[in-house]
Amino acid sequence: MLIRRKRGWEIPESRATPESVFLNRREILAAAGMGAVGLAAGSMALPGIARAAETDPSAGLYPAKRNPRYTIERPVTPETINANYNNFYEYSTDKQLADAAQALKIRPWTIQFGGMVEKEKTVDIDDLLKAMKLEERLYRHRCVEAWSMTVPWTGFPLADLVAFAKPLSGAKYIRMETFLDPAMAPGQNQPFYPWPYVEGLTMAEATNELAFMVTGVYGKPLLKQMGAPIRLHIPWKYGFKSIKSIVKVSFVEEQPVNFWQQLQSSEYGFWANVNPDVPHPRWSQASETVIGTNERVPTKLFNGYGEFVAGLYKGMESEPLYM
Repeated sequence: MLIRRKRGWEIPESRATPESVFLNRREILAAAGMGAVGLAAGSMALPGIARAAETDPSAGLYPAKRNPRYTIERPVTPETINANYNNFYEYSTDKQLADAAQALKIRPWTIQFGGMVEKEKTVDIDDLLKAMKLEERLYRHRCVEAWSMTVPWTGFPLADLVAFAKPLSGAKYIRMETFLDPAMAPGQNQPFYPWPYVEGLTMAEATNELAFMVTGVYGKPLLKQMGAPIRLHIPWKYGFKSIKSIVKVSFVEEQPVNFWQQLQSSEYGFWANVNPDVPHPRWSQASETVIGTNERVPTKLFNGYGEFVAGLYKGMESEPLYM
């Protein structure tokens, strides 16, 4: 007889809060950081969802079937909150950047595959989507700033993208790069940031089953403020590893130096695995605020996904794995 042990982070799919969940005013204002001041205002309208005015040619691919293997113990963060609380420094260092991010032009959009591959190629995003089988996954998202969300992402395993690119056996890392267009993204005019945004993973991390290429959210194409038309999500790592609006994927032998390492190597490293016992130099990582509820909860090692990924780091205890 097959006995299936329930994982510590699993709940029935039926407990996932639907997108249509009623959003009370206190949750919205708490997510926006307005607190009691905002509540006192009384007449403030709930924020809407900034979406692209143009028709997304991939819209017919959504919603995709949810994969029941990946569930969560918290309600899904309502879309109205998630769509208005974003990090996307290409447009602003402020969280409420959704309107500014609508300047992002997501068609035409191509991705270059290069480095240590059988054959370099440039692929249109819609051709790539046709080559992949999309699915929805419920994942936690943990920011290094000590807040978290729960998101229904749609996309495909990063392992499938690796197989599509056909890297050579000598490739040890995957390096990803976002667009560089200061005219389209005013934040890229700030000279003290090392544009374009770059991130990297080991091949073992990239081919782990949790690593996910995101092209949609809440049953629709990915919002621009969330990194449309394609981004990465690595649920056991801090959110800054999940690069947005990707235009270049390379397979390399040397460990890539990521955006935040270049900017502040004393605070941000290559690995960035979530660990409540390893504080950021300027704040604790022992707990996190759940956006939309304002609840403070204990942070879990590897963001609660240790059974999937802890084995990736066996024998590497001397490495700075957690920041």
